[in-house]
Amino acid sequence: MASLHAAPPVFTADFSSPAQWVAGRTSAFPDMGPVNPGDNKLDHLVDDPSFCREGVFRAERRPEGTWSAGLLTTEGSDEGFQVRPGDVLESRVQLPRELGAWPAIWTWRDGDQEIDAFEYHPDNPDLLELTNHVRGSGHYYRDPAIAPDAWVDLRVELGARSVAWWVNGRRVFTDRRGVGRRWHAYLIVNLSVCAGEYHPPPEDHVDEMSYRVEYLRVYRP
Repeated sequence: MASLHAAPPVFTADFSSPAQWVAGRTSAFPDMGPVNPGDNKLDHLVDDPSFCREGVFRAERRPEGTWSAGLLTTEGSDEGFQVRPGDVLESRVQLPRELGAWPAIWTWRDGDQEIDAFEYHPDNPDLLELTNHVRGSGHYYRDPAIAPDAWVDLRVELGARSVAWWVNGRRVFTDRRGVGRRWHAYLIVNLSVCAGEYHPPPEDHVDEMSYRVEYLRVYRP
């Protein structure tokens, strides 16, 4: 999807950069991780760069039943980048196919401030979850173009009065709630693994899964 912006982005993700990203820990998990079973996750966060290299976010089954999982966050990084009201996030992702995969791009700070650019579960193969947890709004977007292994273009306008989501060049949800004028939050990109309470866990024969983030950019008017 071609950018709609004349000015260069204020943030362009380099998933190999330790200045931009911290791997394997986040305040969205108890005690910064590595596990968060209370959120129906089998994740065991790891700081191994191979789990996030070149935008390929992977998870591998561990002997005790959890999954080593890739997560990157700008929280705690040298640059400490945060999105703020008015920013526009653009990304292109390739969705996973394995049951139990739970990819997402989202924001977090101080125990909340969560905006989900997207979440996906392959047991609902044509559905993206688009959510503003800051002010309690969201949308389940269904489209035959949403499917396992499909490439999806995402654009999210993080407005103070309204958050709007575009999928594959089409505006699909405007929440008219927004994030407020003082909101700011860190970025998180990760692949979680479902424990089975709300979505099926991985099948027994699956030992690895992944999804790809081709790019992630943030523009600031």
